[in-house]
Amino acid sequence: MAVLGLSNTGDILSSSSNSLEFYHRIHSSFVPIQWFPPRTRRKCLNKRQRFSISSSLSPKSSAKIKVIGVGGGGNNAVNRMIGNGLQGVDFYAINTDTQALSQSTAENPIQIGELLTRGLGTGGNPLLGEQAAEESKEGIANALKGSDMVFITAGMGGGTGSGAAPVVAQIAKEAGYLTVGVVTYPFSFEGRKRSLQASAIFIIFEEANYCCSCRTSKSTVSFPSREGVDVGFTICVCFWGWGEALEAIEKLQKNVDTLIVIHNDRLLNIADEQTPLQNAFLLADDVLCQGVQGISDIITIPGLVNVDFADVKAIMKNSGTAMLGVGASSSRNRAEEAAEQATLAPLIGSSIQSATGIVYNITGGKDITLQEVNIVSQVVTSLADPSANIIFGAVVDERFNGEIHVTIIVTGFTQSFQNTLLTNPRGAKLVDNSKGTTESTVSPDTLSSSNSPSTKPQPPAQNLFF
Repeated sequence: MAVLGLSNTGDILSSSSNSLEFYHRIHSSFVPIQWFPPRTRRKCLNKRQRFSISSSLSPKSSAKIKVIGVGGGGNNAVNRMIGNGLQGVDFYAINTDTQALSQSTAENPIQIGELLTRGLGTGGNPLLGEQAAEESKEGIANALKGSDMVFITAGMGGGTGSGAAPVVAQIAKEAGYLTVGVVTYPFSFEGRKRSLQASAIFIIFEEANYCCSCRTSKSTVSFPSREGVDVGFTICVCFWGWGEALEAIEKLQKNVDTLIVIHNDRLLNIADEQTPLQNAFLLADDVLCQGVQGISDIITIPGLVNVDFADVKAIMKNSGTAMLGVGASSSRNRAEEAAEQATLAPLIGSSIQSATGIVYNITGGKDITLQEVNIVSQVVTSLADPSANIIFGAVVDERFNGEIHVTIIVTGFTQSFQNTLLTNPRGAKLVDNSKGTTESTVSPDTLSSSNSPSTKPQPPAQNLFF
């Protein structure tokens, strides 16, 4: 066993903020961690070889983490996570549609509402999704048994995702598992179009049974005028999506410990104008994957700085709506740039100052240095409230040689800020400022470290904070 001599480790890892409680579990045994082989049907891109500095000779005890994809959007996100090689968790795919389930790569597919929907899906009706989950409540509860932490991922606005996800969350939370929802919110332009309830562009002839909004032929429903008189026209069920998404998110929020909502509008800020639509939605799946991986890696993978499940639970238990930021860089100033990408996005300047809990993870190749870990920590703590409870993990993954990835979860906001964050994320900044919070976002120039000079122009930070 090789011995890694670390002198003045506490000084090396100390940050500019006195609030950061580094968990001194670092010692001198440098032990390769056993690689977990891919499970049946799992598609791993590359094998992971991880190394750690742990606090004892015994291996780190792993919490049981399960990722549950609910509905089509959730199933797609799970497939993406499996394809990206996310390890240390068990994957489940829940759906009413048997055809969609057959496309899942999860090792544990679960059909719900078999009697209600007969395997044909919900037709975009969240009520059917909820009823299907209620019908299969016992099977869902059995699947979740033995969990310590449950991630529930879904796309809000559809039938199964919007209707069933809150039921799954309720089952998990009532069983005492740390329950985290990671969901996507529809594009706002979908809502604007669909809010024009009496607009002629959405009126379709019953004979044609064709929707001018989603441009597909599908079942329609009667829709009354504002005066309450049925005017005899119909609209496509796609009309329901945006309003149902908000209602589903509100229900989900009541049944999870932490809720991370990824607004698809942010994809418009980070995607190239020529990005194909399919690739844009894959980007949303990648963000979901990084959020889940960032948290699960902290818990399951012993790293340069170790954090156990109890640490994460202390911050994320009953914390309400959270924000997710991700960043990555392979430049000479990669630590600084990755941290800035994860923190200096549109809302982070105010929201991180309002947070009472922050969890972040740093992942790099075998070439990552303690100084780079320190740089990332300085960026985060310089923006955070001095009284915030902050924990982090640092993991070595040889797939990322030459790169540094930073994932940050910000939690513990006031209820009014959380409500505004869900319904009007851009307005959340105003709510925060109205409380007297002064923004002190540090510019990239002021964050430069003497050990990591930034004389060359910095690339713009991607708006990856959701």
